[in-house]
Amino acid sequence: MKSFARRFGRSRSAMLGLVLLTGVMLLALVGPVLFPGDPFEMVGKPFLGASEAYPLGTDMLGRDVAVQIAYGARTSLLIGFCSTALALLLGSLVGGLAGYYGGLADDGLMRLTEIFQTIPVFLFAIMLVAVMTPSVQSVIVAIAIVSWTPIARVVRGEFLSLRNREFIMACDGMGMSDMRIIVRHILPNCLSTVIVIGSLMVATAILTESALSFLGLGDPNAMSWGFMVGAGREFLMRDPWLCAIPGLAILCTVLAINLVGEGLNDALNPRLRHL
Repeated sequence: MKSFARRFGRSRSAMLGLVLLTGVMLLALVGPVLFPGDPFEMVGKPFLGASEAYPLGTDMLGRDVAVQIAYGARTSLLIGFCSTALALLLGSLVGGLAGYYGGLADDGLMRLTEIFQTIPVFLFAIMLVAVMTPSVQSVIVAIAIVSWTPIARVVRGEFLSLRNREFIMACDGMGMSDMRIIVRHILPNCLSTVIVIGSLMVATAILTESALSFLGLGDPNAMSWGFMVGAGREFLMRDPWLCAIPGLAILCTVLAINLVGEGLNDALNPRLRHL
C-alpha cells in the first residue's frame, strides 16, 4: 500500500485530479447543507447576478444556481459510480465465464458481446431510457447496459492468460471448485486492470448522463448539470454563464477522473512496480 501511494504521488497530474475529484465529492456530500433548499424552487427574480444571497446568481426562472450545482454534483456522481459498478459487475461476469471455461461458452458470450458492440452506444442509451421512462434508476441501468462490453473483453483476456498458469493448474489439481479458483486466485490478479478501466468509465458515464439530461431524458425530479446546460441554452447569447457554470463543473469532474485514472494506471501497472 505504501509503495502504491508513493508511485501514485509521483504524478502531479494524478494528485491534481485527486484534489479536484475530492472537491467535487465534498460538494456532493455537504453542498445541500451549505446551500439548503429545493433546486427547482423559484427564490428570486430571473437572471440575477452573483450576490451574497445567491453566490452564482439565479437562472431564467429565478432558481438558485449554486443550489442547482450542489445537487447536480450529487446526481452526476451517483449515476457515474453506480452505473460503472453495475457495468463492471456485468462485464466481469461475462468476461470471466468466457475466459475461464472457453469453448462454446466463450464463443456464445463473445458473440453476444459483439452484438452489443455493433449498436451505437448513445443511441442505444437514448432508446433504453425512453422505453424505461426517464429516472435515475433507468439512466443507471441504461448506461451500464451500453458500457459493459469493453470490460468483458479485457477480463476475458486476463482470464485466458491466467487460466493456464501453473498455480491455477495446481489449484485445479488439488480439487478446488471453479468458484473458489476464480474468486480467490484469478480475480485478485486482474483486479488492478479492472480498477483502472472502471475509473475511466466513471468519466464516460457522467458525460453520457449529462448528454441524456441535456436532451430531456434525465430524471425530471433530480437536478443535474446536463439539465442545467440544456435549460440555459436558449439564453446562451444573453446570459452564457447559465451554461458555462454547469459546463465547467462537468469539465472539471471528467478531467479529474481521467487524471486519477491515469495515475492509477501508472501506479498499478505491473511493469512499473519495481520502480
